[in-house]
Amino acid sequence: MAQVPRRPGRRSPPRSTPKPGAAAEKQGLHPRNRHRERYDFAALIQASPELARFVARNPHGDDSIDFADPEAVRALNRALLACFYGITAWHIPPRYLCPPIPGRADYLHHAADLLGTCNAGVIPSGPAVHVLDVGVGANCIYPILGVREYGWRFLGSDIDALALACAQGIVQGNSGLKGAIELRLQSAPGRIFQGLLRSDDCFDLSVCNPPFHASLTQAQEGTQRKWRNLGRGQDGAPRLNFGGQGAELWCPGGESGFITRMILESAQIPTQILWFSTLVSKSAALPELQHALRTAGALEVRILAMSQGQKQSRVLAWTFQNADQQRQWAAARWASSNRPHPSNSPPAKAQS
Repeated sequence: MAQVPRRPGRRSPPRSTPKPGAAAEKQGLHPRNRHRERYDFAALIQASPELARFVARNPHGDDSIDFADPEAVRALNRALLACFYGITAWHIPPRYLCPPIPGRADYLHHAADLLGTCNAGVIPSGPAVHVLDVGVGANCIYPILGVREYGWRFLGSDIDALALACAQGIVQGNSGLKGAIELRLQSAPGRIFQGLLRSDDCFDLSVCNPPFHASLTQAQEGTQRKWRNLGRGQDGAPRLNFGGQGAELWCPGGESGFITRMILESAQIPTQILWFSTLVSKSAALPELQHALRTAGALEVRILAMSQGQKQSRVLAWTFQNADQQRQWAAARWASSNRPHPSNSPPAKAQS
C-alpha cells in the first residue's frame, strides 16, 4: 500500500487507501479520522497476516469479519494499529476490553480541536502537551493514538495492576511509544484523581471511557442483549465481541455515578488540568451531569457530539479556567508546539 510522504525525522503512518468506487461507510467520523473509508482488507492483511483467517465474504459479497467473534475483533484491531499507526506489538489478555479504534480516534480528534480553541485555532502538538487517560486499560489505546497522531505525552492510570502490566508491555514493545507514555496504579479503587496525582502534575487534557453498568448483573444482562442483537440468539454462551470485564464494565452508580465522582474530584484540582473530559454514552444523563458541573463551579462546559453511522455518542468536557486563563495557559505551555502538524488537516489519500 502506498504511503504519504514522510516528514524528516518523523515516521508518518500510512493513510487509508480506499478501493476504487468504495463509499465511506463510517459517515459522521471526524474529518481527520483515518478510518472514514471502508476497511481495505488486502492492505490490512499485508500489515498483519494473522487477520487473513478471519476474513470471508459476507452476504453482500464484501470482505468482512465476524464482528461477534472476539478473536476476529482483536485481530482486526492489531491489523489497524499496524497498518495505520505503525504498532507492531499489541496483545491483550482474553476478556479484557478490545476497543473499537475508529470511535476512540474520533474522541481524540475532537479533544484536539477543543485544545485548539484555546490556542487561536492551532491544535497543539508534540511532547509539550500532557494528557491523562483515566482507566487506560490493558489496551492502552488512547495513549497509542494520541502519541501517533499528535505526538502528545500521556499518563495512563488504572486500578488493575495486570491491565497496567499489559499496557506496559505494549509500550516497551513499540519503540515510538517509549518515553512518551507513563503508567501509574490508582491504589484507591473508589477514587479517580485523589491519591493518583502528585502536587506537581499538570495536564492539558484528561480523557476517560467510564464503566457503563452499575452492577455485575446489569453488565451480564447487557452482554446477553448485545449477543442477541448480533444475531446469535442461543448460539453458545453470551460474550462481548469487544470484551471487557470487572471495572472496565461496571462500578457502583454506573456511568453517571462514575462521572459525578469525577466532577466532584476535578473541582479539588481546578488548576492541575485545563480541560477535563469523558465519554457519555447516555444522552439522558447529561442534564444531571451538567447540574453537577454547575454546582462544582465549572466555568465552561462543552458537549462534543460524535457519530458513526446510526451510532450517536458524545464527549462531556469542562474547565475551571476562564477564556483569558485558557489563553494564558496555552501561551505558557504550548509555544514550542505551535507549528504545522500532519494531523491538523484532513487525511490525505495515498496514491495507488
